[in-house]
Amino acid sequence: MARRLTRRDFERIGLAGSLSALAGCPSQDTVAPPRSDGEIACPAASGDDFDFVVVGSGAGGGPLACNLARAGYRVALIEAGGDPDSFARKVPALHAASVEEPDLRWDFWARTYSNFNLQRDNERFDPSEDGVLYPRAGALGGCTAHNALVLICPHESDWDAIAHETGDPTFRATEMRKYFERLEKCEYAPAGGSSRHGDHGWLPTSIASPLLAAKDGQLLSIIEAAAEEAADLRPNLVGEAILDAIDPTRALFDPNDYRAVRSSSEGLFFVPLSTEHGNRVGTREYVRRVAAACPDRLVILLDSLATRVVFDDEKRATGVEILEGARLYRAAAGSDTCPEPGPAKLIRAKREVILSGGVFNTPQLLMLSGVGPRDELDALGIPIVSDLCGVGQNLQDRYEIGVVSEMAEDFAVLDGANLPAATHGRLDPALVEWQRSGKGPYSSNGIVSALIKKSHPELSVPDLFLFGLVGRFHGYYRGYSQELVRTKNHFTWGVLKAHTKNRAGEVHLRSADPRDPPDINFRYFEEGSPGYEEDLAAVVTGVETVRRIMRHAGNCVVGEVIPGPSVATREQIANYVRAHAWGHHASCSNKMGAKTDPTSVVDSRFRVRGTRGLRVVDASVFPRIPGFFVVSSVYMLAEKASDVILEDVAVRG
Repeated sequence: MARRLTRRDFERIGLAGSLSALAGCPSQDTVAPPRSDGEIACPAASGDDFDFVVVGSGAGGGPLACNLARAGYRVALIEAGGDPDSFARKVPALHAASVEEPDLRWDFWARTYSNFNLQRDNERFDPSEDGVLYPRAGALGGCTAHNALVLICPHESDWDAIAHETGDPTFRATEMRKYFERLEKCEYAPAGGSSRHGDHGWLPTSIASPLLAAKDGQLLSIIEAAAEEAADLRPNLVGEAILDAIDPTRALFDPNDYRAVRSSSEGLFFVPLSTEHGNRVGTREYVRRVAAACPDRLVILLDSLATRVVFDDEKRATGVEILEGARLYRAAAGSDTCPEPGPAKLIRAKREVILSGGVFNTPQLLMLSGVGPRDELDALGIPIVSDLCGVGQNLQDRYEIGVVSEMAEDFAVLDGANLPAATHGRLDPALVEWQRSGKGPYSSNGIVSALIKKSHPELSVPDLFLFGLVGRFHGYYRGYSQELVRTKNHFTWGVLKAHTKNRAGEVHLRSADPRDPPDINFRYFEEGSPGYEEDLAAVVTGVETVRRIMRHAGNCVVGEVIPGPSVATREQIANYVRAHAWGHHASCSNKMGAKTDPTSVVDSRFRVRGTRGLRVVDASVFPRIPGFFVVSSVYMLAEKASDVILEDVAVRG
C-alpha cells in the first residue's frame, strides 16, 4: 500500500527532476531525473489495470501522462492519431508543410461569423465546407507536432487573473514561474539566478543563430528598421545594453527572462524556440522517451479515438470507450477512405480520467459523455450526467493578420534552400547542412525578430506581438504552405493581437456521432463581446507599425502586396482586418472558475463540476487566453496539474 504523503513532503520534493518519492513510487535512487543525454529511469509495473487514463497527447496531456508514469503510476495515454515521421515534422523551417502533412492533418472548418454576408467576405472562406480552415494535428504530440515552435511565457497578469477569478492563490504568477523553470532546458542563456531559466527540464529551448541574419543585407535592413521603431518603446536601450555587457546573465532581448516577464517589457526581442540541435522537440519526444524507459507504466494507445467517458452510478469516471483504427475522426485527411471501426473498447481507470483533447475535442467529448448544456444534449438523445451550461462556451482566439512585402532580391539566407523539395526529403545544400550539423536556415522557423508593444499607452501590458517572417503568409487555407515558400523574395510581418475582448465563441455538437467534428463559431468583432472596437483598433495600429518599419527598411523593399496600397486609411485597414483576420490559438471552451460561477466547467484543481474522478488539463480551461503564444502556458498548466493530481491522490491514499 502506498504511504500517505504530507504537504511538507510535496514542498520538500515537489515534482522537480526525478518526480520520485511520490505516492506509490519507489525511492529517489531508483527513479532518476532526465539526464542531459535524455535517459530516464523507471521502475517496472505489473497488472493490466490503469491508474489514470489520459485522453490526448498534446501540450497538456502528454507531459501530464509522463509525469504521472514517472511518479510510479500506470497510465494509458489515448491518442486518436498515429506517430508518423517525416522531414517536415523534424525540420523547423518546414513547420508550415507539417501542418498540411496528410498523416498529421486534422482540418476543422470554423465560422468566424454567423452572418453569411460577413463570412463570405473572408478570402479564405470555403463555401463547400461552410467555414474557414482551422488546422489541427492528429498525431502523437498533438499540435506540438506541427506548431511554429515559438515558446514565450505569458504575462504575470495572466496568471494573477486566474488566481483572482478562482480564488486560488497557487495560480499567482510568482508561484507559476517555478513550473516554467521545471519544464525548460534552456540552451541559450544561463539558468537560475535572476533570469529564472531552467536547465534540467524535459523541453529544450534555443534561439536561431543571429549569424543567419548577419549574412543577409535585406534582413539586416529590416531588423535595423525594427530596432529604430523599438527605440521609441525602450528609450534607455543604450543604457540597458551597457548593463548587459557588465552582467552577461542579463538578457535584454530575451522575452522569457524573468525580469522581462515581470516588467511586461516592450521592444525588440528574439524568439525562443522549442528545438534541440536544430530539430523540433516537444511533447512527442518526451512521451517517447518516457515510454521507452517505462513501457509498462506509460502505455500509448495510438489510432484510438475516444468516444465517451464512462461513469458509474455515483457519477465517477471509471474509464473511456475508444474506437480503434487509423483516421477514424472525420477531420483527418483521408478519413473517408478508412474502413469502419470495430466495436468500442473500454479502457478502465482505477483512479481518474483526464481529458486533454484540446479546445474543440474536449468539449465535444464531455458533451458526448453527458456533461454539458441540458438542452443541447437532450436534443441529441444523450443522457445527462452533469448539466453544465459552460461546456463549449467562452471560446476565444487571437486576431491575426499578415502584411506581405515584395523584396528587391531573393533573401541571401535562403541560398541553397529549396523548401518545397525538402518537404519531401529531397536533398539541397541547406538540408545537407541541417542533417550534418543541425545548423543553417532549416534550423529556424523563419522568424527573424519580433516587436512587442502596447497598441495604446494606457494599457497595463503589451497586447501586440509583431513578428517578421521570411516568406509569404496571409492565413490558413488548403495549399497555403506551398505559397509560403514558393518564392524567396517575400517578407511577412505577422500582426498578433493578444488579450482580446471577445469571449462569445462557441463549440457545439454537430451530431451524436463521435467521429463527426463539432460545429465551431468564433463570432468575430461586432458579433462578439463588447469592446470589439478596441481589438479592431489595436490590429490596425499593428498594421500601421509594421508598415512604418518596412518604409524605413529602404530600397530593398519593392512594395507591399498584401493588403496592398489600396488599403491605406485606418478605416480601410479596419475593414480589411474585419474581413480577413484569423487565429490559431483557440482556447477557453471549458473555463475554470469559482464555485459561484455558473458558467465554469472545472474548478482550480481541474476537476469537472458535477462529476468525480474526471479532470480537464488543456487550453480549454483558461478563462482568458494567456500571453501571446498559448503553448507555453499549457505546458506550465500540465506541470501544475501533475502536482495537484499527485497531491490529491496521496491524500486519498
